[in-house]
Amino acid sequence: MKGSKHGERWITSGVVAILLGGWTAMAQPGAERYGRDVYWNATPNDINNLLRGLSDRELGEFRMDIRSLNEIDADPERNPVLYRSGHYRFAFTPAERERLREYMLNGGMMIFNTGLGSMPFYRSVVRELELIFPEQPLQRLSADHPIFHSFYDINQVEYTPAVRAAGYRGNEPWFDAIEINCRVVALVSRWGLAVGWQGAVEDEHQAYLPESAFRLGVNILTYATSMRAWAQSAASAMQFVEREEAASDRFNLTQLMYEGVWKTRHAGLSLLLQSFNQRTGVPVRFGLRELTITDDALFASPVLYLTGHEHFELNGAERMALRTYLQSGGLLIAESCCGRRGFDLAFRQMVAQVLPDHALRPIATDSPLFRYPNDVRRLGVTPAMMQETGQAAIAPRIEGVAVDGTFVILYSPLGMAGGWELSPSPFAHGYDPAGAMRLGENLLFYSITQ
Repeated sequence: MKGSKHGERWITSGVVAILLGGWTAMAQPGAERYGRDVYWNATPNDINNLLRGLSDRELGEFRMDIRSLNEIDADPERNPVLYRSGHYRFAFTPAERERLREYMLNGGMMIFNTGLGSMPFYRSVVRELELIFPEQPLQRLSADHPIFHSFYDINQVEYTPAVRAAGYRGNEPWFDAIEINCRVVALVSRWGLAVGWQGAVEDEHQAYLPESAFRLGVNILTYATSMRAWAQSAASAMQFVEREEAASDRFNLTQLMYEGVWKTRHAGLSLLLQSFNQRTGVPVRFGLRELTITDDALFASPVLYLTGHEHFELNGAERMALRTYLQSGGLLIAESCCGRRGFDLAFRQMVAQVLPDHALRPIATDSPLFRYPNDVRRLGVTPAMMQETGQAAIAPRIEGVAVDGTFVILYSPLGMAGGWELSPSPFAHGYDPAGAMRLGENLLFYSITQ
């Protein structure tokens, strides 16, 4: 067993890398006192039991070891998943935050378990992730997130009575996450998983019961394994894409910023604009901006783009600004990234609030929207979508809101941005890269010819 002289412990393996916490930082009046979290290993057989259960059910062979933070390599190939469990407040140093950020952005995944549902530990995790990823908010995962369906379909779980006593009445699992480019890089379980894996759950523990904890653990490792392989191929695909800044601002497309994860893919939209500018021969150059919905500069952009994964809401001022923009002749292009239901439901609610006298309606495939500049009346889909539909290609699913015969909203309930980056997530419900790019080009073509 390896570790630092202070007793901090991390678990890693060739397939799974897991961290168990050690040192904590606790604020004291007038000074900062450091102490050891004596409960970092309160359930010493939790991970062992989980991995043994995976092996016994022939779900895969995993190994683990225990390391200190300074032994963790920023290269995820050497420790693909990190796991930390604890009960008390803690804080990473600036250097540790930078190392963990590099690790997760390079393709690694970090899992935080709140020991017995500890609120001090949970709050410390939330704070640390805010510091590590200030540009990407932590967000609760909705029930359709692939992490709840990567092996078992988990819509409901069983909790101890203490979870109910703490005020949570739902039956859904509660995971928060940082997602970057459609991949969970940091996962936080609000309620304890480890005692369930250990098989030592008591009524006063704020935790999942053992069977629910095991199923969630299987799904976490299945998701992490699939996404690790995908992250490698996605990085390779992006190496072959020549990026460039838009050469002109004559026709600006603006991505809308809102409270929540408004930017699910960091390069997809730029790559679509680049493809349109290079391949269609249309003598219009697109520029790209990012603005809040209430920014006055919004009205200088004839086209807006909105996307996301999870539920979101616009405030009254944002709804009013968007209504004024659309009624003034602007166009909103939106997509549910990865085909996620949380965003889809929220977007439909937003449309009903912004334009209550109009409704989203499917656009018929004989519309010119699907003819120019590409014939996209049939499009290839992602493997997950193929499994759902039983078809390798489908008719495009675009819905619109028309005012006086002109579309002011064009909406795709299926994901496109992953295809624009040549690497849709393995769990994405959307179009394959070729189909996504051609459909995206048609949407842009409509925006300049309407």
